[in-house]
Amino acid sequence: MKILDEPITANELLRIAEDTFGDLVKAVIDVRKRLIAIDAELHSDLEALLIANGSRQNDLWGINFYPALAEDEFIEYDSLINMRPSQGNLSRGVEDAAIRKEIVQIIDKWVKR
Repeated sequence: MKILDEPITANELLRIAEDTFGDLVKAVIDVRKRLIAIDAELHSDLEALLIANGSRQNDLWGINFYPALAEDEFIEYDSLINMRPSQGNLSRGVEDAAIRKEIVQIIDKWVKR
């Protein structure tokens, strides 16, 4: 598990995926601090890592990277940590289009595809 402190390439994500789930890398995005934590079995572990480093739970969104797939399939918005009725997010996805757009902008900063 780590919080990215420098950009990562899709090839590096592919190597991480091969060492864990085979085709995906779990990640959690902090939309306020514009950070990404990667490489854990559970999104909740990455969430805890970010919170321990000063993030707020309401700012954290779980995603999956599929580094071998095409651009439109590279990001999957699916995590149990995203289920937040208090924030109006009732599913495992990220329902708010503005938040999804912000997530993509953060990914574009940190992941070189």
